[in-house]
Amino acid sequence: MEIMKIVGVAFVTAVTAVLLKGTKPELSFAVTVAGIIVILLYIVDALQGTLAVFRTIAETTGVENGLLKVLLKIVGVGYITEFGAGILSDFGSNAVADKVALGGKIAIVLLALPVFEGLLTLVKSFLQLV
Repeated sequence: MEIMKIVGVAFVTAVTAVLLKGTKPELSFAVTVAGIIVILLYIVDALQGTLAVFRTIAETTGVENGLLKVLLKIVGVGYITEFGAGILSDFGSNAVADKVALGGKIAIVLLALPVFEGLLTLVKSFLQLV
């Protein structure tokens, strides 16, 4: 299970960083960055399989490929925003983290606009049939 590896690396990274923070803060930061990179590599590996499943679902159901891309972009923006805001909060920049979260929410709304337009067009065409 990938999640067990991710949690294990996260705990080892966090404990090591806390232990080093008092004596060697620069080394603590390096350990944190290295742990984050290892976790991200596990996540990217897991995402490749997930994307293949999404492609199969799109082909099987006939869902428009553009819609699937928009949905994946929205999910990606959400994860990247949360990740960035979390790192900024960890480093004590809560005000900047809040602005990153706000920017991510606005980006998600902008990405979702074409989906909303398509949905409204579909509803309009249904209403014209009735």
